[in-house]
Amino acid sequence: MMTDKNVAFYTLGCKLNFSETSTIARNFEDEGYNRVEFNEHADVVVINTCSVTENADKRFKTIVKQAQKTNPDAFIIGIGCYAQLKPEDLADVDGVDLVLGATEKFKVTDYIGDLTKNDFGEVHSCEINEADFYVGSYSIGDRTRAFLKVQDGCDYKCTYCTIPLARGISRSDTLDNVLKNAKEISEQGIKEIVLTGVNIGDYGKGEFGNKRHEHTFLDLVKALDQIDGIERLRISSIEPNLLKDETIDFVSNSEMFVPHFHIPLQSGSNELLKKMRRRYMKELYEDRVQNIKQKMPDACIGVDVIVGFPGETEELFLETYNFLNELDISYLHVFTFSERDNTPAAEMDDVVPMKVRKKRSKMLRGLSAKKRRAFYESQLNTTHEVLFEGENKSGYIHGFTENYVKVKTFWNPDLVNTKHKILLKDIDDDGLVRFDFEKVPAALV
Repeated sequence: MMTDKNVAFYTLGCKLNFSETSTIARNFEDEGYNRVEFNEHADVVVINTCSVTENADKRFKTIVKQAQKTNPDAFIIGIGCYAQLKPEDLADVDGVDLVLGATEKFKVTDYIGDLTKNDFGEVHSCEINEADFYVGSYSIGDRTRAFLKVQDGCDYKCTYCTIPLARGISRSDTLDNVLKNAKEISEQGIKEIVLTGVNIGDYGKGEFGNKRHEHTFLDLVKALDQIDGIERLRISSIEPNLLKDETIDFVSNSEMFVPHFHIPLQSGSNELLKKMRRRYMKELYEDRVQNIKQKMPDACIGVDVIVGFPGETEELFLETYNFLNELDISYLHVFTFSERDNTPAAEMDDVVPMKVRKKRSKMLRGLSAKKRRAFYESQLNTTHEVLFEGENKSGYIHGFTENYVKVKTFWNPDLVNTKHKILLKDIDDDGLVRFDFEKVPAALV
């Protein structure tokens, strides 16, 4: 079908959402739509939502207003986790024409008709127990790196989390299809793939529509390690209990998988981990970090942590703070606890006042800055390969080393999507490693 219509996208939330947005965008292109930037003229605007925190919910209204300002007559569609959890709330937002749930979003072009704006938002959303099939996705053309979806859904029942309600049961792409998608990415000249999903360490469950593990996450890692054309493979967030020692050993000896791990902790207090229904204690987490650092001393380790969970006394918060302070990690992603409807945590006693939550969040963000600075300083006067990205930010181009040190140098379009060996020399006021090609020995460039 040919059309002269334009479609624009805005993605909130995680890497998984970015991979799915790209796949949905390709579906539009297959139907003859022209994909444009969000701030350009568009006949259709698709907003892929997140619902991890209350702030993510609120941002949807802001993005809708921005879309209307640029394109007052655009047909506006809400998809994603918030659309599955609270479709009527999205449909009630002024200007929203269509809301699609967890399964319907992959068939969005079947629902849009002649693009006549609706007086009220139209909702198509399945019951989440019907979200039991798998749709493979990957991002391409958006960034230097590609996000490759390998798994969806989650069978864990963490007391604070809405993701199982928004995405359904744990299920995986087939190994053959993951490898096919990885090859398609490599053929586009993209040098780095980031593996993504809701709970990627659970890979293999539901691979062929059953609950058995036909393959393991380690099987996946080993198979991807053999793909030609990809120079870097990066593991995104993985649960500590599912990051097995065998996987750490394999990554430490791989030339393609990079020494970078993002491992959710959520709390450094075993008492709170139990209330959260996490599947490990802090001792296991510490063991994983120590094993990584023993095998890969320069590895970058990121941590997710929640502050202000019900029952988090000052003593328990300091237990988390001190645990993280003493742990050999590189940075934190700090989440202020947010009560989510239909979760056990929202009904728990001993609620932490918001003022206290914000204070503790600020303390942990300060600790994160300190940890990142210390990690960057540990990498000075060492040589690493930097893969440069494609955006001109105030006259600079940025890139990442294999172990996730962010660097910058003066903008040069010839550097986009290229790798260079760089001697890391200085940290600037922004906390980034800065270098000038003219001052770097030729052998290191």
